[in-house]
Amino acid sequence: MTNCPFCTIPKDRLVIENDLAFAIEDGYPVTPGHALVIPKRHVVDYFGLSTEELLACHALVHELRTLLLDNDETIAGFNLGMNAGEVAGQTVFHSHIHVIPRRAGDVTSPRGGIRHLIPGKGGY
Repeated sequence: MTNCPFCTIPKDRLVIENDLAFAIEDGYPVTPGHALVIPKRHVVDYFGLSTEELLACHALVHELRTLLLDNDETIAGFNLGMNAGEVAGQTVFHSHIHVIPRRAGDVTSPRGGIRHLIPGKGGY
């Protein structure tokens, strides 16, 4: 698709890739090292990916984790996330997986993690 920003990523932005997917640094990172794993085929969201594409993306998530950990000793954890649908916060309608490195002290209380997407639901 010519109007899809992920279908027209220049090769020089790729961090890693395989036959079916690639990873880039996020243009609006939540933390340093925040990256996206993106299937090469244009598909709207995670639920449209084939088994082969899921495996290819999964392999890049792991490879990206290793690269990030090898280059930044302050990383102590990760959040992985996918938004599927406008009401879930998806703004680019080409499937992608957020790989967000986390560091000790980057937020006051990390407990609840992604539960904080809905205000008041993170504490339990």
